[in-house]
Amino acid sequence: MEGGFYFHLSVSWMPELEKICEQLNENMHKDFRLWITSMPVEKFPISVLQNGVKMTLEPPKGLRANLLRTYTNLDDKELESCKKPELFLFKKLLFGFALFHAIIQDRRKFVQ
Repeated sequence: MEGGFYFHLSVSWMPELEKICEQLNENMHKDFRLWITSMPVEKFPISVLQNGVKMTLEPPKGLRANLLRTYTNLDDKELESCKKPELFLFKKLLFGFALFHAIIQDRRKFVQ
């Protein structure tokens, strides 16, 4: 198995994921990586968690913190990379998308 796979994680599919991960061994290609993204699920296979490297990324709390994170990850070179003559429109559009994303992230806490 070379490369990676993208799986849609659902609770009913977790036993199959566990079987696939049990078949992975040191005979795999040296560049093989299996990347899995998931929301917290109670039935996530413990063996998969124990044998993997875990990373979490929590959204910032609040609109201001979210916008700061977005703009902190951009440098001036990226912001000035737009080749269109109306650079100010690109910056306005970027801010609009960043604000929209921040609002959606912040509103997720109200979803049940």
